[in-house]
Amino acid sequence: MNKRVIIIILDSLGVGYMEDAKDYHPLDVGANTFYHIIDAVPSLKIPNFERLGINKILHHPKLKNVDNIASYGVLNLMHQGADSFEGHNEIMGTKPKKAYLAPFVENMDQVKRALEKEGYKVTIPNPELPYLLVNDLVIVADNIETDYGQIYNVSAPLDYIPFEEVLKIGQCVRKNVKVNRVIVLGGENVTPEHLQRSVERREDGLVGVNSPKSNVYKQGYQVRHLGFGISPEFQLPTLAKKSGMEVSLIGKMQDVIYCEGANRFPGVDTEQVMKDILHEMDNVKHGVIAATVQETDLAGHAQNPARYADRIEVVDRYLPEILEKMTEQDLLIMSADHGNDPTIGHSQHTREKTYLLVYHKQISPVKIGERKTLSDIAATSAEYLGLNKTENGTSFLQILQKGKRRLTDVFTIDNKA
Repeated sequence: MNKRVIIIILDSLGVGYMEDAKDYHPLDVGANTFYHIIDAVPSLKIPNFERLGINKILHHPKLKNVDNIASYGVLNLMHQGADSFEGHNEIMGTKPKKAYLAPFVENMDQVKRALEKEGYKVTIPNPELPYLLVNDLVIVADNIETDYGQIYNVSAPLDYIPFEEVLKIGQCVRKNVKVNRVIVLGGENVTPEHLQRSVERREDGLVGVNSPKSNVYKQGYQVRHLGFGISPEFQLPTLAKKSGMEVSLIGKMQDVIYCEGANRFPGVDTEQVMKDILHEMDNVKHGVIAATVQETDLAGHAQNPARYADRIEVVDRYLPEILEKMTEQDLLIMSADHGNDPTIGHSQHTREKTYLLVYHKQISPVKIGERKTLSDIAATSAEYLGLNKTENGTSFLQILQKGKRRLTDVFTIDNKA
């Protein structure tokens, strides 16, 4: 029997700050990304999210309370802080590891020596704004869009240097630091001079490229995330692939999750991500389709609630077609990886719980409750597909199976949204 799990992650669409935010992120106390976007953009129209049951989680007065067709709950973050890479790998079944935290300046001399040993020209153009410039093109510095001291970026203008060469630089950096992640990224139609002018100092002292202002996302964007302590062989996609199933990774999901042999569909544009999901639903017969909508997170970093709301509406408009294409053996799971409240007063990720919506045509909706880790998504998916257990997470499949099987579909989904 062919079964599929379809996982759709709206990057950073959190639903309320975690209790430990006061310890990890004191500035995040009060954050509630989804709720506050509705407050800021009361014209937001998401009838299909409403039909699935999002207001069973949000309890927002501007949303309709209708009979939900999906099971619902919330997920806590097990990883430290609030990070997309760790969040996605936690979603796919990895148990988060505690990594070394330090601003890049503390590792800069060591990385400089290592790169020079590999034959690269390495300079520090401005000691007052310290970063490494490799071969006059590539910038190695802090990631200033996420948690303090967790991530270093290797940023490049790809009209001037092949991405494969940038990746070699990134791999050298990765070997010489113990932080959570090194991100190798670049874009076309970006000059070296503009990239260097995009370097900023954050309020907490981190120095790095402001990636949105650098325009690396706009044309020919390429990225590779080099993680710390990640074991893909115990994650949902690799378990599925090794069992002979098909795996498709779409949007940011293919940037941050490694699975040898998976179908990969890069893309930042939300419309394209949703179209790729539909395309793969026509092609993948048995396995995993996992996608991430990234533009929501970019809107959060830009502190732009209107743009954030617009991207949610785009996803909502595609939900009817996704549900229509689902077979009676498909399991749809929707969630997020952390928060990024554009109204909270800063432009970094917020440590928030994430919403959980789970739909199956033959299962009546149930309350899943509050879960300890994002990994429960992978654990449930693996059990549903008959795979070995993931490294982390507890399946909630038995909770879902308490829902009575429907003899017929008794709902309609709004195609006129």
